[in-house]
Amino acid sequence: MVGVDFGTLSGRAVVVRVSDGAELGSAVHEYTHRVIEQTLPGSDVKLGPDWALQSPQDWIDVLKIAVPAAIAAAGVEPEQVIGIGTDFTACTVLPTTADGTPLCFETPELPHAWPKLWKHHAAQPHADRINELAARRGESWLPRYGGKISSEWEFAKGLQLLEEAPDVYARTERWIEAADWIIWQLTGVESRNICTVGYKGIFQDGAYPSEEFLAELNPGFAGFVGKLATGSVGDRVGDDVNGVTVAPLGGLAGRLTGQAATWTGLPEGIAVAVGNVDAHVTNAAADAVRPGQMVAIMGTSTCHVMPSDQHAEVPGMCGVVRDGIVPGLWGYEAGQSAVGDIFAWFVDNFGHDGHEQLTALAEKQAVGQHGLVALDWFGGNRSVLVDHNLSGVIIGQTLATKPEDVYRALIESTAYGARMIVETFEKSGVPVEEFIVAGGLLKNPFLMQVYADVLRRPLSVIGSDQGPALGSAIHAAVAAGAYPGIEEAAAAMGKRTEAAYVPDEANADAYDRLYAEYRRLHDFFADGQMLHTLRAIRNEAHA
Repeated sequence: MVGVDFGTLSGRAVVVRVSDGAELGSAVHEYTHRVIEQTLPGSDVKLGPDWALQSPQDWIDVLKIAVPAAIAAAGVEPEQVIGIGTDFTACTVLPTTADGTPLCFETPELPHAWPKLWKHHAAQPHADRINELAARRGESWLPRYGGKISSEWEFAKGLQLLEEAPDVYARTERWIEAADWIIWQLTGVESRNICTVGYKGIFQDGAYPSEEFLAELNPGFAGFVGKLATGSVGDRVGDDVNGVTVAPLGGLAGRLTGQAATWTGLPEGIAVAVGNVDAHVTNAAADAVRPGQMVAIMGTSTCHVMPSDQHAEVPGMCGVVRDGIVPGLWGYEAGQSAVGDIFAWFVDNFGHDGHEQLTALAEKQAVGQHGLVALDWFGGNRSVLVDHNLSGVIIGQTLATKPEDVYRALIESTAYGARMIVETFEKSGVPVEEFIVAGGLLKNPFLMQVYADVLRRPLSVIGSDQGPALGSAIHAAVAAGAYPGIEEAAAAMGKRTEAAYVPDEANADAYDRLYAEYRRLHDFFADGQMLHTLRAIRNEAHA
């Protein structure tokens, strides 16, 4: 099997043995355009604050470069590959024509014609309006998202598109997640996977938000769902729910087209799995598809995803979707908008010694020695406040504060944020039985130990450096018919080490005191009055 993970800065492919999940070869392609945040490629067209775009050409290049390189590294013949699966960051969404052509290929000079990356937060005012109206109308779907829709998601970004670029909105025949768009390119078949439809597209109980609701937001927005639904499209994949074709995870999306076979070097006609999200597909890679197994995929941001047999309304969660991680269970998602991004920001701007040296200095300290506590809101707050206009805070600095003090405080702040999420779930009646870590930050043992101490619970760790790509390959094995379901495939191909890090009781006691101060700071700034004002002043100065 081949699994392909489309990340924030790069795409990676891994070749996996079907029988046991052994990773035989992998390759990475760094995106040429990376994250487009300042100006559009090849132009001087400037983007506003909190914009983040990507290029679809970078995604196609992953198929052309990383997949053949992974096959070569694995030393297998392409004919031995029986399927391919993919995953994507989300909500990364783009406007296209009816045949899937990205509008940025036609009008590259228009910012709104480009895909909006998951961390595009410029739609926060639009999300605020959606939330206010939904709460006032008592929309039944709002509690399924912890009481707030994120600015990162399809509807907020779509409303921004309508109101800031109505001509582009009018040309948009499809508003589609990149997770589904890449499947369209591989198979020639348009589909919508249940994961992004549910978590990012506000699809609950068989329906999107009503036309009446959308019209009250903006009369021109009334028909927005028509850009999402695929009920009128031939070659349907999945189950028809109220005219919307919803594709199940692990399902067969279609077969590899001749063009995609040319790109990838894989045989035409092999199985292509239904699209998925990088975080949610990782549960299979960690063999964490049973109730109560929370997987934290820790990289530039952190996503917390967990299957459960319990259905509850958890304040500030990103969403709960039936069948959203594995069929038959409720799938929960929460997250932190910035984690690794925070550490990178500090090192790039202030920590000239680099991550390794700062970590070595920080881990020599006793808990609390730096006298600091920080809020992990440098990229806004995804859970549990769902407010991307919040910003980071560091309290306790003096003239004696050193870079390693701040670096450690920032690491600790992200652990406190994770504890806030876990406690919120458990207080809402959704128990977290096992906390499993995946993602690039696993490479820092000190950070992992801090998390174990702050959370006061053992940390299990995934047994792969390529969790999402491995998870995609596992889903492809199901789509190709090698296993009857995701649970069986995950048991055979997924891997994790249980209790790889255990809490130090003395450190955990000390962190309880600091976490109490974090909670006080969290609650003090949660209303956003001061932080929103500062952001508004900043934006005015940039205008």
